[in-house]
Amino acid sequence: MNVRPTSAARLGPARSGSTLLRQLGLASATALVVSNMVGTGIFAATGYLAGQLGSAKLILWIWVVGGISALAGAICYSELAVNFPSSGGEYVYLTEAFGPTWGFMTGWISFFAGFSAPIAAAALAFSNYVGYFDSRFQQSSAVHIFGSGAWEFSAGGAQLLASALIGVFTVLNCLGVRRTAQVQNALTGAKVFIILAFLVCGFAFGEGNWANFTTPISHRTSTISVFSQFFVSLFYIYVSYSGWNAATYVAEEIKHPSRTLPISLALGTTLVAVLFVALNVLYIYAMPLDDMAPAPDKIVVAIGSASASRLFGPAIGGVFSAAMALSLMATVNAMVTIGPRVYYAMARNGAFFAAAAKVDPRWHTPLIAIVCQGVCAILMTLTPFINLLMYIGITLNFSAVMSVASLLIFRRRAGWRKLKAVSFLYPLIPLFFIVVGVWITVFALKEKPLISFLAVLTVSTGALVYHWHIRRPAVE
Repeated sequence: MNVRPTSAARLGPARSGSTLLRQLGLASATALVVSNMVGTGIFAATGYLAGQLGSAKLILWIWVVGGISALAGAICYSELAVNFPSSGGEYVYLTEAFGPTWGFMTGWISFFAGFSAPIAAAALAFSNYVGYFDSRFQQSSAVHIFGSGAWEFSAGGAQLLASALIGVFTVLNCLGVRRTAQVQNALTGAKVFIILAFLVCGFAFGEGNWANFTTPISHRTSTISVFSQFFVSLFYIYVSYSGWNAATYVAEEIKHPSRTLPISLALGTTLVAVLFVALNVLYIYAMPLDDMAPAPDKIVVAIGSASASRLFGPAIGGVFSAAMALSLMATVNAMVTIGPRVYYAMARNGAFFAAAAKVDPRWHTPLIAIVCQGVCAILMTLTPFINLLMYIGITLNFSAVMSVASLLIFRRRAGWRKLKAVSFLYPLIPLFFIVVGVWITVFALKEKPLISFLAVLTVSTGALVYHWHIRRPAVE
C-alpha cells in the first residue's frame, strides 16, 4: 500500500493557515457537544446497572462519577485542541506525543470501537425499542449461533432490523452529504424534544413511586463484589458519555477557541450529565430495580419504553417508545456520517489505508470508507449488546487516557499555550482522568478478561498493521 506517514511537524499548528472560517460561537459549539453525547447508553444501560449494582443510589452515583470524569477529560482536550486548532483529535495528539504508529492506531481503534461497534450497539438498541410493538425484534428473541460469554454470537429479528437500519443509512450516506445532513438535522431536533418532553411529562403526570429509591434489588445479576462491579460498570457510563470531545474536531472553525472551547466543552458535558442523572431518576421513579433486571437473561434493555409504559400506560408508552426509537436513528445516522470522514482525513495525511481517501466522482463521498464501516457494523450486531458496550468502553478509554497523558508531555514544550482551566490545581485534573481510566481498566482486565483481550487485540493489531502494511512500503 503506497502511503507515506505524515510528519509530526505537518500535523500541528503549522497548518493553521487553512481556509476554514471561524464561524461557530459558544451556542453552536455547546450544541455540538450535547448532540454527540446523547445516544445509546442513556437509553439502554440502566437495566444492566440495576442488576449489577443492585442499588438506586449507586446507579445515580455512577452517572455522577462518569460525568465528573468526562468533564475532566473535556477540560484537558480543550487545551490540546487550542494548541492543535486544525487537528483531527486523538490522531494528532498521539502522533505528536508518541509517534506515527500511535496516530494510525487511533484510526484503527476509531474504525472498530469508535464507530462500527457503537453503530451496531445503537442499531440494536433501536431494535429493542421497536420490540415494544413486536417482541420478535427484542434481543432476547435472538437465536444462539455459536460461542459463549464474550465470544457468543446470535441472530434474530433484532439483528435483522439493526442491520437493515445500518444498511439504509450507509446507502444514504453514499449518495451525498446534503441529503444526509437534512435527515440528521430533523432527527437531532426530534431527539432533544423527545427527551425533554419525556422528563417534563414523566415527573408532572407519570404514575411512579418514590419508594423505588429505597428498595434494593432482590438478587444482583453480577457475582463479583459491588466495589469491583462499580468500576467495571463505569465502562458502560464511559460509552454513554462519549462525545464530550466533539467540539475539538472543529476547533479551527470556532470563534475565540481559547475561550470558547473550554466553556463549550465544560458546559455541554455538564448539561448532559444533569440530563442523564435526571433521566435515571425518572427511570427509577417509574419502576423498581427488580423489574429492570429480574434475571441475568431478562435485563430490560429498552429502559425508556418500559418506564414510559409504567408512567403513562401502554398506549402513551408506545408513543414514547416510537419516539425514542426515532432518536436512536439520529445516533446511528450521525456515526455513519462522521466515521468515514475521520478515516478519510487520516488517509489523506498518509496515516490510514489509502482506499479510505478515495472519493466517488459522482456523489463526492468517501464511498469505500462508508461501505467498509457499514459491513463491519452489520457483522458486529451479532455480538451481545452488553459485550459491545464493554468492548467500546475499554478500547476508547485507552485512546482518551493516552491523549490526556500526552498533555503532560506537551506542557513541558516551549511555546505551549496553557489554559487557566487546566492550570487550576495542575496536574490534578489530567491526573484524575488518567487515574480513573487506569483504575477501571485494571478491574476490567481482572473481571472481564475475554472482552479486555479483544480490546487489547484491537490495539495491538493496529500497531502490527501499521508496521507491516503502512510503514514498510513507504520506506521501501
